[in-house]
Amino acid sequence: MSSLRKSTVDGQRADRTGGLARRGVPALLSAATLVIGGLIAAVPAGAAPAPAAAPHASGSAAVPTHRLCAEPAKPGYMACNAVARTDVKQSLALGRHIKPSGLGPADLQSAYKLPKTGGSGQTVAIVDANDDPNAEKDLATYRKQYGLPECTTANGCFKKVDQNGGTKYPAPDSGWAGEISLDVDMVSAACPQCHILLVEANSANMDDLGAAVNRAVTMGAKFVSNSYGGSEESADTTSDAKYFKHPGVAITVSSGDSGYGVEYPAASQYVTAVGGTSLKKDSSTRGWSESVWGTKAGGEGAGSGCSQYDAKPSWQKDTGCAKRAVADVAAVADPATGLAVYDSYQASGWNVYGGTSASSPFIAGVYALAGAPGSSDTPASYPYTHASALNDITSGANGSCSPSYLCTAGKGYDGPTGLGTPNGTAAFTK
Repeated sequence: MSSLRKSTVDGQRADRTGGLARRGVPALLSAATLVIGGLIAAVPAGAAPAPAAAPHASGSAAVPTHRLCAEPAKPGYMACNAVARTDVKQSLALGRHIKPSGLGPADLQSAYKLPKTGGSGQTVAIVDANDDPNAEKDLATYRKQYGLPECTTANGCFKKVDQNGGTKYPAPDSGWAGEISLDVDMVSAACPQCHILLVEANSANMDDLGAAVNRAVTMGAKFVSNSYGGSEESADTTSDAKYFKHPGVAITVSSGDSGYGVEYPAASQYVTAVGGTSLKKDSSTRGWSESVWGTKAGGEGAGSGCSQYDAKPSWQKDTGCAKRAVADVAAVADPATGLAVYDSYQASGWNVYGGTSASSPFIAGVYALAGAPGSSDTPASYPYTHASALNDITSGANGSCSPSYLCTAGKGYDGPTGLGTPNGTAAFTK
């Protein structure tokens, strides 16, 4: 990809990030410069430092956060969609009877009515850039904390490969390592019996990440999560055919963390674009309430909108967007109601992370619980035939736009949360 990715949403907002900074979020601190646990994170290739940290706007509260991945400084590069809370005490080890901050597997199973068993024999692939040297041992810490089955290389549950399927792993990077920790933990929370295949791309370039997607499918994964994005460009339709057109494979992609606006590959017509919510316990029959992650002021929160380039898939019926609309479904992503994650590579162990990097692997795990897709199907279509089996999110916004449903929640389909969030697994099967 040789041209700079540039986003225009519904013809309303062009070059929304200004130059090479793809998803400019000036209030957040790049993982390239943050000192975590006394160690300074290295700046990855193709990345530019971001400004200092500040409170992160949220549908439920303003909390201080920093971004895990730096903004890309080269055309064609992606950034991960993960943010970390900086106001929560972090620890490499917990004292006796002390629980991690943030939502854990039991919370998510309760909120989304997911079975504690299921998914046995299914493999969920995680595609990320760079290496996390501590991925397997950090995953073991998370799963032990929550009483989940062991998932190791030795027992065949966990496997890590490079984008060629071998063990020549790319250079480590602390930001993407945090992203990897978030991804494998969220798959574990959704589907404790699933196997996990981690495919590490050589870099955050779309062609390397796309090659890693293809590798995951070649290795037999029927569920592939991608928690990264970049601004749209005309070459996206070529990338669709090269990397994301895999009948019989459920490919999930996070919708972005910068509020109203479209990212690629969430805009691909072949993937399930996953938005984000704020999730809170309450006294309702469900026991939980959800709203859009974001604010009407925009700038931060789940991504959404109308693609400039990608064609509308046949199952999308909204009338205010002639091309592909983002998102399709959603799950918790707000760092103010964030997830407990264990990350020890140049980080401080137990953290609270958020971003749509949390919702994408979680939804991939829900697809896996629902069972293998039909061999010729595009599983992104499944929720559209089972919309009544989702929690319809009807409050909140991630910005201002026209037509308003692309940035404001309402009954039925809307941009920030799509058709809704899981209410069991019925919406994720044919």
